[in-house]
Amino acid sequence: MLFHRSGSKKKKRKHEFPTAYSVIIIVLVLVQLLTFFIPAGNYATVSYDQSAKDFAITMPSGKVKHEPATQKTLDRYKVKIDAKKLIDGTIYKPVAIPDSYQRVNVKKPNFREAVVQFLTSQVQGIADSIDIITFILILGGIIGVVYANGAINSGMQALSEHIKGKQILLIVIVMGLIALGGTTFGLAEETMAFYPMLIPVFLEAGYDTMTVVATIFLGTTLGTLGSTINPFSTVIASNTAGVNFARALPLRIIMLLVSLGAGMLYTIIYAEKVRKDPSKSLVYDQYEESKKKFLAFDSQADKGDFTWRQKLTLLTFVAGFLVMIWGVQNRGWYFTEIAVVFLAVSYLLFLVSGLSEHRFMESFVSGAADLLGVALTVGLARAVSIVMDESNTSDTIMYFFSKQITGMNKLAFVWVLFLIYIVLGFFIQSSSGLAVLSMPIMAPLANIVGVDRASVIDAYNWGQGYIGLIAPVGLILMSLAMVNIGFDRWFKFIWKQLVIQFVICLIFLGIGLLVY
Repeated sequence: MLFHRSGSKKKKRKHEFPTAYSVIIIVLVLVQLLTFFIPAGNYATVSYDQSAKDFAITMPSGKVKHEPATQKTLDRYKVKIDAKKLIDGTIYKPVAIPDSYQRVNVKKPNFREAVVQFLTSQVQGIADSIDIITFILILGGIIGVVYANGAINSGMQALSEHIKGKQILLIVIVMGLIALGGTTFGLAEETMAFYPMLIPVFLEAGYDTMTVVATIFLGTTLGTLGSTINPFSTVIASNTAGVNFARALPLRIIMLLVSLGAGMLYTIIYAEKVRKDPSKSLVYDQYEESKKKFLAFDSQADKGDFTWRQKLTLLTFVAGFLVMIWGVQNRGWYFTEIAVVFLAVSYLLFLVSGLSEHRFMESFVSGAADLLGVALTVGLARAVSIVMDESNTSDTIMYFFSKQITGMNKLAFVWVLFLIYIVLGFFIQSSSGLAVLSMPIMAPLANIVGVDRASVIDAYNWGQGYIGLIAPVGLILMSLAMVNIGFDRWFKFIWKQLVIQFVICLIFLGIGLLVY
């Protein structure tokens, strides 16, 4: 029947939370609207010009003038950093000059121009993120091959006997190691590579996909929140603020251990509850689907013993991760180099997997297609930063907040600064970019109220790390897309931990006032 009878009962439509893509687009629309109301403005910046061997001073208007690359030049502009750190590339991004903010005459876009910018930013975001997207697609292809070879399934069968009774240790070790990467060298997007390898392990242990996300994502986020020697946050922020990062290291290590311990315990309590009763899972409706997808044997895979080809396939797969970690930590690799490593792994897998050429290519393309959605979230998230940059509103937001915290008492200053960095961290996702923009502005304000500049760095670290737990334009939506979990379910899982981490941050900011 085309029509319901008037007396019939209408079926209620189920309301579903928007997908990751829609969440990012909603945020992008809101940011686009904000650009109509936030005045455009810029701080002047200083950077080292390698070709001219001098300092390039970029004025708010965009005009560039050159000054001698000396400490005297920086002192004249009230930039309290060591000139050598700009010259040798330790600080490699333009540094904001205090008290230099000016409104700039930028024509606000009309409706048509705003729509064009809205659409163009998404395409540009994908183009700007092509190295990460390429890495994700190559990784997806490799995953498809490893599954088709049967190595994952046979490996999980062999592993299942060894992890019985030791499931909690699995969470502790994985989260601890990933957090170690986060606190030392800013391990973040690279963790996308760990999901395909760890999802089957956790499912075999009796956990759910939410536990996988919690272990990996909380590990890297709490690790970067508690950055100790991370060159992309703590070190560059300290250099830009003109302080020695090592002086505050003891308190930051304790903070890291407390914060990570809270996250680890939180995850273990949830995971064990799910292991004992799967119906307690926040993704219970996906439980069987996840097991079928990640643990079911491929119909054409070898279902017998763990063969030498499967072992060699897994060893090659794992070797790619080890090379990646070594390169990121010791050679400063980024996603272009990482993608090359995994592309090389794919060629090696063609030789050792035992799959026919047709089967190999079919599995590779199918695996890449499975992660296409994850790749798209990367580009869409980048679009938000593009709109902020093109509208010249980031500096205006910074200027506004800097004026709100002058004249406060010490405790209020560090707590409000922490809140400010939560907001700034939402809009400015680059930790190093936020450091060089904000530290020259915020650090001198600490001197006025009698607060050590190390506390400003703590507020920066912990504020931007905290918002990373839920920021849609950050790592979380990519992580959730790896296991097909909605943001609403993640928030239901994480909200209590948000409260816990918030309190921990406030307490340690207060302690910092006593020990610095």
